[in-house]
Amino acid sequence: MMVTPMTSWNRLRRFIERVLRMSNIAVVGLGAMGRPIARNLLKAGHDVVVWNRSDGPADELLAAGARRAASVAEAVHSPVVFSVLSDDRAVAETFVDSGVLAQAPGGTVHVNLATVSASLARRVDEAHAESGVGYVAAPVFGRVPVAEAGALNILAAGDPGLIDRVQPLFDVIGSRTWRLGDRPEQANIVKILGNYLIACAIQSLGEAVSLAEGAGVDSGQFVELLTSTLFPGAVYTGYGSMIAERRYQPAGFTTVLGRKDLHLALDAAYDHDIPLPIGELLRAVFDQAIADGCGADDWAVIAEQQPR
Repeated sequence: MMVTPMTSWNRLRRFIERVLRMSNIAVVGLGAMGRPIARNLLKAGHDVVVWNRSDGPADELLAAGARRAASVAEAVHSPVVFSVLSDDRAVAETFVDSGVLAQAPGGTVHVNLATVSASLARRVDEAHAESGVGYVAAPVFGRVPVAEAGALNILAAGDPGLIDRVQPLFDVIGSRTWRLGDRPEQANIVKILGNYLIACAIQSLGEAVSLAEGAGVDSGQFVELLTSTLFPGAVYTGYGSMIAERRYQPAGFTTVLGRKDLHLALDAAYDHDIPLPIGELLRAVFDQAIADGCGADDWAVIAEQQPR
């Protein structure tokens, strides 16, 4: 049989998959997204070690076959470490300021699925390089049901060889991996901009629904018309129906987290000297929504800041 480059690649990939299947995979951070990611890795037959600040979220995963790490330092002894933490501070405290990277064995790869700032991405990348630990940024698009279905869109950036190494794991938790560059910050910028555009869509939907209702148009029918014709897709369909129905609980993504990501976009724009005038408007809208006690609601609640 002729050995082609594709044949060689397929053999290498199967080898990598076997190695990863025999190895521990750590998942650090078991929030709304971390739990289904860990569960899907378990279902795929991987040996999963989990760590979370509080013990409760790990219990259901332990029952499914996961093992609990006593500390992050123990978790980073796994060949591959996925982290799903909430923000810059959590990532910095857990992996950079704690000194755990110095305890990781050679060859460890840390895959950071969190939405963090470009500046922190650069700092974290440098800290990993100094400790000899591989680092891949891989924030995702997709809410909890998408994570549960293993259908996330993964935005990956970093050393291409490291991404190749963890690609079989990405195939478990996602439907597609988008390779966005060899600098981890590039993936984070794309994720930040995606969330910024979602916030812009929510704002414009809120304005349009307000005006439609003011003219006596049924908001549910209005949103159905828009999403069936001009604006099909998950963002307008999902958030449009939430706005029309005033349905902001349970929150898939909170207003507090939305404001955090908006500020990341504004900070990145400042760094590149690019104005985001709609972003400045959204800053005031998010601040008012949180001041009104809506911080724990789904961020679609910013539509309520529109005049009725």
